[in-house]
Amino acid sequence: MTARDPSISHLSITVNDVARVAGVSAMTVSRVLNRPEQVPQATVAKVRAAIAQTGYVPNRAAGALRSSRTRLVAAVVPTLSGPMFLETLDALTAGLAARGYQLMVGQSGYSEAREDELLADIIGRRPDGIVLTGVLHTAKGRQRLLASRIPVVETWDLSPDPIDVLVGFSHEAVGRAVAAFFARRGRRRLAVVGGDDPRARRRAEAFAAEAQAHGLPAPVLQYVPAPARLGHGRTALRELLQRAAEVDAVFCSSDLVALGVLTEARARGLTVPRQLAVVGFGDLNFAADLEPALSSVRVDPRQIGELAAQCVVTRAHRETLAERVIDVGFDLIERASS
Repeated sequence: MTARDPSISHLSITVNDVARVAGVSAMTVSRVLNRPEQVPQATVAKVRAAIAQTGYVPNRAAGALRSSRTRLVAAVVPTLSGPMFLETLDALTAGLAARGYQLMVGQSGYSEAREDELLADIIGRRPDGIVLTGVLHTAKGRQRLLASRIPVVETWDLSPDPIDVLVGFSHEAVGRAVAAFFARRGRRRLAVVGGDDPRARRRAEAFAAEAQAHGLPAPVLQYVPAPARLGHGRTALRELLQRAAEVDAVFCSSDLVALGVLTEARARGLTVPRQLAVVGFGDLNFAADLEPALSSVRVDPRQIGELAAQCVVTRAHRETLAERVIDVGFDLIERASS
């Protein structure tokens, strides 16, 4: 099936033409286009080869009018420069494509006003589902989402009261776990270098509360603009040491910030971890290869994307889920930096 069938007019190719070339029914072609997960892989491959041979392009607009489905899912992320969000989007894209859906992406820039603008535009386009980052939306945004009745999957957070479905983890539990870890290691003067965004702040505040619950002095919280970068980590450590030179452990809101802290510590002649222990967040692919290797909180961004795809398509078909809140958890990976 490498040459185009000469009996088929390229200007009027239909599902029936694809079916004839593939040797299957038109209904099977339709299923491959709309619910490929319900069709044997060998048949999917045969139909897709016939589509490639004929040059057929489905009329998505007409299909949407007939079925009230767009085969589109919209996602809103705070930034497209964050490696973890990109991994989630990659897995979400793949998971949706395997189920016959496409993804469109909006970037809120950590701004509630911008998220509201995006949501108004997205809801007006009536996608089959919406995937959001976090659960902290404005009252107006939440009201619009509920009123739209569009399936919604919130991610990268945890709440007992999701709009529809939630796939994530507890930022407060992360903060508590890292503070308890430092306390067990005998660290006494703790600090946070974190991005100034709601989820990082919640980790930092839970970290501070847990440290004090262990009888430690109140940690120093040093915030930087979000999305936080390596340079922010360097600057923040300089400012932090001016405020509290005795700090002996730092929890960073991302591995990139932690890399900046490690770089600044080395520039100042501080020995890690003897003088300063450092823990990051994200366990990015470079963390284990640093010198010293970076301790970090590992969350699986691809699992979040894969589960979000599965959940949003299930809800788009108005099917129920066994669980509305899926906690993917996290792991604290201890390495040489702590």
